[in-house]
Amino acid sequence: MLTIFSVPKPFHGHIGVIQNNAIRSWISLRPACEVILFGNEEGTAEIASELGIQHIAEVECNEYGTPLLNSMFCIAQDIAKYQLICYVNSDIILMSDFLQAIQRLDRHLFLLVGQRWDLELNELVKFDDNKWESRLRRQVANKGKLHPKGGIDYFVFPRGLYKNIPPFAIGRTAWDNWFVYKARSLSVPVIDATKAITAIHQNHGYSYPIGKTYIWKGPEVERNRELMGGKDRAFTMDYATFLLTPQKLKRALTMRHLYFQMMAMPVLHPQFHFLNRPMKLLTKLIIYIRSISGIVKN
Repeated sequence: MLTIFSVPKPFHGHIGVIQNNAIRSWISLRPACEVILFGNEEGTAEIASELGIQHIAEVECNEYGTPLLNSMFCIAQDIAKYQLICYVNSDIILMSDFLQAIQRLDRHLFLLVGQRWDLELNELVKFDDNKWESRLRRQVANKGKLHPKGGIDYFVFPRGLYKNIPPFAIGRTAWDNWFVYKARSLSVPVIDATKAITAIHQNHGYSYPIGKTYIWKGPEVERNRELMGGKDRAFTMDYATFLLTPQKLKRALTMRHLYFQMMAMPVLHPQFHFLNRPMKLLTKLIIYIRSISGIVKN
């Protein structure tokens, strides 16, 4: 049904634990998914062999040794067994609602994304226990924190949707938001499945030589931002055109979504760029009127 691919970090310490959890959650999905691991970081070949999943060691990297997304996405779309493809970060646990949500979609062309739940998880999940998922859901309900809409950790899309991807460095900022922008620029429906999918991000540190700073600063980050083509292309999940809930798929027509639809128009259709400033002023006026209305009601 679905091909899942990712590029893990070295399997050291806590990172090794949470990546084991993530990958084992993917192979536990039913119907069974094809899983492909990319890169030659320490431990990747070993876990791929242990779990009987495909491993592609050779991926194009930049001068800093960071894998490039265009290489990985190109290979994945070429060799995937299934028509539907999912890129997911290697620290994300997926559960049964993931495939259930995808199976509910009756359209052939879409990009499915969603917010993640941040959770402290320091031990290996016992996937041979049939209650592992219900236990994790309770932990998320009690201690999980919904991540802001700017960070995107999984992308589900049909094979061939993404062509001519810029050589973004993975693990650095900007590229995930460009993927949403690109789908919108192709008039592809972008579906926010946050309410239908509980994707668990296992909190972790950022070890040397990468470090957390290098995700947001440094030459690789600057290059990613240049490749994005401008900060106005940093589309978050607020730019989604549809919302998937446990009940149904519906158009994103909240006031917030309508605001971002207006903000997207000059970016997606440069001929309407002259409307950018008037729309911002109109939005500020609406927000002001709504705030005054709230004060009067109180």
